[in-house]
Amino acid sequence: MIRNPAVADLFYPGKPEVLTRELKTLVEPADKKGEKEPALGIVAPHAGYVYSGRVAGQVYSRIEIPPTAVILGPNHTGQGDQAALFAEGEWWMPLGSVRIDRELAQKILSYSRLLVPDPRAHQREHSLEVQVPFLQYFNPGIAIVPICLGWLDYSECQEIGQALARALEGLEPRPLIVASSDMTHYESQKSAEKKDRVAIDKILKLDPEGLLSVVGKEDISMCGVIPTAVMLIAALALGAKKAELVAYATSGDVSGDYAKVVGYAGIKVT
Repeated sequence: MIRNPAVADLFYPGKPEVLTRELKTLVEPADKKGEKEPALGIVAPHAGYVYSGRVAGQVYSRIEIPPTAVILGPNHTGQGDQAALFAEGEWWMPLGSVRIDRELAQKILSYSRLLVPDPRAHQREHSLEVQVPFLQYFNPGIAIVPICLGWLDYSECQEIGQALARALEGLEPRPLIVASSDMTHYESQKSAEKKDRVAIDKILKLDPEGLLSVVGKEDISMCGVIPTAVMLIAALALGAKKAELVAYATSGDVSGDYAKVVGYAGIKVT
């Protein structure tokens, strides 16, 4: 199964040389980012690079990128299954073909009754795709297991997170779990910052159930709350001890329009 880029030249440059130049401007220089460390998981935004690329670049710059990444993203299109894993083949990207880690994909599927092999949810979905160039920039030979998630309740998040942890346990180097999410959408800067702080605090406390609860209670339009909760559940099962906010920004910081912004957070879990 081959997947072609859905949002190249829309969310990020489609020409390899242009994309590489842009990525160089978004990641941190080697002499400024300090020592990289292994991470169990990260939260990274998925808007157009002009808006969220610098936040994503900062979090990717702070961690070691292993040979494989499991990418969890929300389903914006409504196509395909509610828990859809892209199980085999490759993704053709501007920086080169990216192999699906079929063995790991099958292992994850074997541990979960909810995840199903379904490429339909992935064909037009941008939230997973925009993470791939950052992964390729730091590890050109990266393999991926993309998982696209619709709305799930907490017990379903637990099931998938625990299945993911079981599949990753004992692997060295351990694959990175990427949760793709933007934060509050189209509210004032003041409102977005206030709401996002509440959600971020739950992530920093490694509290996936609290995150789902507060996002619902406070009406926080965090589109990747389900992928983030699943990542946290898996990371905790794998021994996560802390989470750190690497960067936060809003679209208003780029556009100058602070009346209706989208929030972006970069977080690492170690």
